[in-house]
Amino acid sequence: MVKRELKDCLPYDAAKHFNMTAIRLQGKEESGAQKFWLGMSHFLPNGGAEYDESPTEKIYFVLEGEITVTSKDGEKIVLRKWDSLYIGPNEGRSILNETNLPATMLVVINYP
Repeated sequence: MVKRELKDCLPYDAAKHFNMTAIRLQGKEESGAQKFWLGMSHFLPNGGAEYDESPTEKIYFVLEGEITVTSKDGEKIVLRKWDSLYIGPNEGRSILNETNLPATMLVVINYP
């Protein structure tokens, strides 16, 4: 088992993201997790991520606030506190905090 305290976790630059801060909580380098990593993202109002597709699976879990996820075909899914979303491999999405309050989301991604 590997316990990690939030005070010891470091932010990282998330490609194609804006007006947000990402923190890696668990992963290969952080705790030895081999199949997936866990991050926490704090999105300011109008913060988000540009449209992107990747070969990895993702799970989003909103801890606070509200996040809008938009699919390739324009479908909008609004995630609120305690809502989660599974995104399959190569399934594209963009993310936007369309509110005037910050939002916090846990992100689980498998390693390719």
